[in-house]
Amino acid sequence: MNNTTYSIPLGKLIDEFAFEEIFVPDRNVPITNPEVSRPGLALAGFLELFEPSRIQIIGKAEYRYLEELTPEDREFAVYNFINTKCVAVIFTSSLEVFDEFLKFAKKVGVPILRSKEKTSPLMAAVIASLNVHLAPRITRHGVLVEVYGEGLLLLGDSGVGKSETAIELVKRGHRLIADDAVEIKRTSAKALVGSAPEIIRHYVELRGIGIVDVRRLFGMGAVNDAEKIDLVINLEHWVQGKMYDRLGLDEQKTEILGIELPCITIPVKPGRNLAIILEIAAMNNRLKTMGYNTAEEFNKKLMSQLEAQQRENM
Repeated sequence: MNNTTYSIPLGKLIDEFAFEEIFVPDRNVPITNPEVSRPGLALAGFLELFEPSRIQIIGKAEYRYLEELTPEDREFAVYNFINTKCVAVIFTSSLEVFDEFLKFAKKVGVPILRSKEKTSPLMAAVIASLNVHLAPRITRHGVLVEVYGEGLLLLGDSGVGKSETAIELVKRGHRLIADDAVEIKRTSAKALVGSAPEIIRHYVELRGIGIVDVRRLFGMGAVNDAEKIDLVINLEHWVQGKMYDRLGLDEQKTEILGIELPCITIPVKPGRNLAIILEIAAMNNRLKTMGYNTAEEFNKKLMSQLEAQQRENM
C-alpha cells in the first residue's frame, strides 16, 4: 500500500461546491482528511475524541441546539469548539452564521463557509469528492479503456500492442481513458479508478506515426477522463509450447493498492484480433459479475456427461 498522505487546498473545494466565503483567511489551507463531521457532541462540550482535521458541518440540528442556549452558554460552546482549530466549518441550508462563530474564527483563523444545499446531500457529495482527491494512488505503465461499460487495464511489455489495440477499440465505438501511464486511485474499500496524467490525457503514442489526439480525431465520445477498473489484462508475446488457460476455470487475481481484481493473460501473435478478444473479455467479465460463469457451467455439463457415460459402461 502507498502510505503517502495527499491533500487538496480548501480553495479548490470552495470552487468545486460554490461555497459562500463568510470568512476565509487562507484558501490554501490543506485538507488531508476525507471524513466529514457534524459536531453535535463537540458543541455540547465533549471534545475528547474530536478530530480537527475533519471539515465540520453545521446543519439545522446543531443550529437549533445553539439557538436554544443562553447567549452566555452559546458563546462558551462556540469558543471551545472554534479553539480546536478545525480545518473549516460549513453552514448548510443557507443558515445565518452566529456572530460568535465569526468573532472567534477571526481570532483563531478558522475558515467559515456557507452552502445552500441541505446537510445530508452536501455531506455525501463532499465525502465522495474528498475520497477521490485524497485517495491513495500509484501510476502503472499500461493502457486503460472502457469497453461495453467495463474498465479494462491493459498491461504488458513495450511493443506488445497495447496502444494499437486501444485505437482499434476506439474505432469500434469504445472509449480511451489513458495511454502509456495510468494513474490509479483507491476511492473506496472495493473500487479502483484510473485516469491519465493531465499532460497526456486523450493522447496515444503510435510507433511510426507519433502522438495522436484521440479526442480530435474521433470526437468527444471516444474519450473519458476516468473509469473504474473492472478487469486487468496482461498482454504477452505468444510463447510456443506454453500452456495457456483454454477453459477459463483458473481464476487469476492481481492486487493493486490492496484490492484484488480479476486478471487474465492473453497471448499476442500475428493474426489474432485483439480488439474482438478484449470485447469478449469485457462482456464475459460482466456476465461473471452478474453471477453467470460460462466456464463453470460448461465444466458442470462436461462432468455430468462423463458421469452419465460411466454409469452406462457399468
